[in-house]
Amino acid sequence: MAKRPNQTFVCQACGAVYQRWKGRCDACGGWNTVVEETGAAAVPSGPVSTRPLRKSGRVFPLTGLSGPVEQAPRLTTGIGEFDRVTGGGLVEGSVILLGGDPGIGKSTLLMQASAAMARGGNRVVYISGEEAVSQIRLRAERLGLTDAPVELAAETNVEDIIATLGDGAPPALVIIDSIQTMWTETVESAPGTVTQVRGSAHSLIRFAKTKGAAVILVGHVTKDGQIAGPRVVEHMVDAVVSFEGDAAQHFRILRSVKNRFGATDEIGVFEMGDMGLREVANPSELFLSGRDMATPGTAVFAGMEGTRPLLVEVQALVSPTSFGTPRRAVVGWDQNRLNMVIAVLEARGGLRLGSHDVYLNVAGGLRIGEPAADLAAAAALASSLSGVPLPPETVYFGEIGLSGAIRPVAHADTRLKEAAKLGFSAAVAPRTKSGPGDATVLPVQVVDQITTLIAEIVVKNKTRTAHSPKL
Repeated sequence: MAKRPNQTFVCQACGAVYQRWKGRCDACGGWNTVVEETGAAAVPSGPVSTRPLRKSGRVFPLTGLSGPVEQAPRLTTGIGEFDRVTGGGLVEGSVILLGGDPGIGKSTLLMQASAAMARGGNRVVYISGEEAVSQIRLRAERLGLTDAPVELAAETNVEDIIATLGDGAPPALVIIDSIQTMWTETVESAPGTVTQVRGSAHSLIRFAKTKGAAVILVGHVTKDGQIAGPRVVEHMVDAVVSFEGDAAQHFRILRSVKNRFGATDEIGVFEMGDMGLREVANPSELFLSGRDMATPGTAVFAGMEGTRPLLVEVQALVSPTSFGTPRRAVVGWDQNRLNMVIAVLEARGGLRLGSHDVYLNVAGGLRIGEPAADLAAAAALASSLSGVPLPPETVYFGEIGLSGAIRPVAHADTRLKEAAKLGFSAAVAPRTKSGPGDATVLPVQVVDQITTLIAEIVVKNKTRTAHSPKL
């Protein structure tokens, strides 16, 4: 059978392109994900001299640009946590890709943000490819946002959407929910395929850059938490934001993964309620609420999420194993990082954890990615193994090396100020300079000092028990 022109086979999971059909994608390993797609433009071939000439664009020397560099104008949404994650507001002409699990609250967040901007006098258009206009109105009524002048539409054709948006004044914000449901007439492929998602996103991005409107694209996620569709879409947009959370928890975390106009790894914390999402001004109090300070195996970690200091409880449970191979389970932290800390505690700290099961959990469902949590995890493990609770007014942060040395981490002063603000009077951390009014630093340099600290607590508890009156 002769091959049709412009015929390609594209993996719907990772976007890999093949010249013939395959049952298994070589790039991502997915089965039955390679689908035939047509309509791609052919690449010009032949000698360069026979190709049509194109007019070259203008170039500007960097040294010739004089005058002060102005900051990009931003539009504040009225939701402080959302503006924090985006770097201070939405930049005119920027495109943001928002991903999250189904039912996590993406549409609720965007409805509240669009209503706040529309009440401020901006033209906001909310276009849904998954719901009817009546369904969007029902959600707005439940959230108490029916008075906001937000323009609603239910459409999936990109050309019709762009033509509608061109009528009247250019919109300040356009929300597309979701990009996987959009399709463009320039691509001969089914909606939701890699080619359609890429083509639709390209047309919407070109509209945003031309008209100066901020566009938010909602993206579905796969089973492993990655945004569905080709990864090239994440490179095309200006910012990638993920909306995270556990269905069993009442709070949600908005995390910036990529941002051309602001800091990355910035987070915003929201609490889900009957009337939608509510901003959490002090997330440390939320994550530390209900803490049992008299239980061994708990330590408070003073971490950083972007530019925001965050205190969270690290819980550890060490118990004798009933099997030949000890079990290592961790929630909210890196499994390999836990194995490394356990190995260092055994080799350098003198703790015998090889015959014990180890369970580690970050309370509240938060995920920690920075290595500064090593010291808090080590203190929690040592406390659980010895059965001695740590001082409740102390926080822990520091990176543990393979040699057993505890290395300093960035933003130590910011961590100490946040700890002092929440009533913590001491901090076990690498040697650092602390300003007035901060928590007192108990400097540690090697892992052995953690076990020494536990031993000193045992001695103090025995002394206090010996001098207490007998009842």
